[in-house]
Amino acid sequence: MATGKTQVGRALARRFRRPMVDADDELESWAGKSIATIFSEDGEEAFREMEKEVIRDLSLRTGHVVAVGGGAFVDPENRKLMLAKGLVVCLSARPETVYARIAGNEDADGAGGEQRSVRPLLAGGNQLGRIESLMAQRASAYAEAHYTVQSDDSTIDQVAERILDICRAEAEVTGGNLMADPQPTDSDLAAVVHHSGGSYPVVAGWGIMEGLGTRLRAMGVKSPAYIITDSNVMNRYGRRVQRSLEKGGIAAHCFIVPAGETSKSFQLAQSAYDWLVGLKAERGQAIIAVGGGVPGDLAGFVAATFLRGVPFIQVPTSMAAMADASIGGKTAVNLPQAKNMVGAFYQPQGVFADVQALSTLGKRELSEGWAEAIKEGFILDANLVDVFEEHAEALMELEPGISTQVIRRSMAIKADVVSQDERETLGVRILLNYGHTIGHALEASTEYGRFMHGEGVSVGMMGAARISQRLGMISQEIVDQQERLLERFNLPTSAPGVSLDGVFQAMSLDKKTEGGVNRWVLLEDVGKAVVRHDVPRDLVEETVRELID
Repeated sequence: MATGKTQVGRALARRFRRPMVDADDELESWAGKSIATIFSEDGEEAFREMEKEVIRDLSLRTGHVVAVGGGAFVDPENRKLMLAKGLVVCLSARPETVYARIAGNEDADGAGGEQRSVRPLLAGGNQLGRIESLMAQRASAYAEAHYTVQSDDSTIDQVAERILDICRAEAEVTGGNLMADPQPTDSDLAAVVHHSGGSYPVVAGWGIMEGLGTRLRAMGVKSPAYIITDSNVMNRYGRRVQRSLEKGGIAAHCFIVPAGETSKSFQLAQSAYDWLVGLKAERGQAIIAVGGGVPGDLAGFVAATFLRGVPFIQVPTSMAAMADASIGGKTAVNLPQAKNMVGAFYQPQGVFADVQALSTLGKRELSEGWAEAIKEGFILDANLVDVFEEHAEALMELEPGISTQVIRRSMAIKADVVSQDERETLGVRILLNYGHTIGHALEASTEYGRFMHGEGVSVGMMGAARISQRLGMISQEIVDQQERLLERFNLPTSAPGVSLDGVFQAMSLDKKTEGGVNRWVLLEDVGKAVVRHDVPRDLVEETVRELID
């Protein structure tokens, strides 16, 4: 304990580009209560039995960095399994160092880092003596680890680099490659999202749906799983995912909601809860969203709240869901007044996008999906804008090579932003809302019946660009460039006939409002966006009038 295993694990995961999981977090999720509560209510013996179950589940996964408590390695069965399945590195520190870190005296840069607030094994007095005793009792077990790394006087990054050196040396001796990509097909991995609870892979490839069951089984997804999809997607892809899961040894049940934004409701969430209860779903069994943003949001909301949280997997089949909605853990249902008003940040265990699924979309659905990717280019990646301009026709025809490449790049942009600012508190993730202030208002004011999400965002992007230009932030040339590109993808750049009052009423409920003032994501250049709080009301009214007249 207090040797830095969780933070070192995260640092290694970033370097390896692999998912990371903390066994203690997995156990708490599985049990539905904290480790301290398990110790106080059930005792250490019950905790160790739960821990063994978690270790068995984790041993089925491939390509992960796993942080495991020292007590788990003492158990002979756990130890045998861990040594057989992976490279085991024991992080060690002097008793005095561990005591100082637990007492809160360690410098913030020390490897002790992040702590669990309660250490059940150290309850009572004479903590230093208890630490020394535990170390002595466990010494012979710890000696069986493949390697030991001291963390007393080192930073997290220094410890991680030492382990990297061990991995390189191990690879030279064995001829293996511990640095290899964890995915079955290296080129399919678009990014790894790092978040407060660990990390997860974001995968995009052409025709990967058939092998999904094998991938998920390797990740430790249990049987049965619960698919939530909509009426448009079920016959095309819901059944294919179900067959793939069953081929991989995971039984799957399906819950089908009506297609469309109105399905993101409390009524349908309640129906999903009833369905799960009827099937006796358990906390360790996953909910899998198959479809666009609506099934993804609804399934994520249900996963976040059922049994206080169950594993969640995203299998996006629409362009907008692949490029944006499936990544980042935002889940929500709508209220009549505005979109996505009730929800949670709840990260999936993985995102798996089969780009080939887009080939069955209509031209309108394909176009509205590209809007989110074009948006990401204008706010964060000027090179991506160039790609869209150069390959617009090929992308609209969904040519496999360039389409998969662009979707991977778009997913990587979103993954990087989420990794930096998981809960939209640091002013980074909010940049992804470029075009959304007006776009969401257009959707809500027309009762989600006239505009698809990407179409609303497209019009909203034009409004934000015009505001940027009138504030002297960008040239008219950039406004025109954006408009031409959106139109090449058959996206609307205005919204004639929409109620002005309805738009402003919806904007007043925007989640980005702060102190009654809308926070606007605006452009300073192609590929560079900023947040502004000082946009004059009359400028907003003038711009919105132009868009809807």
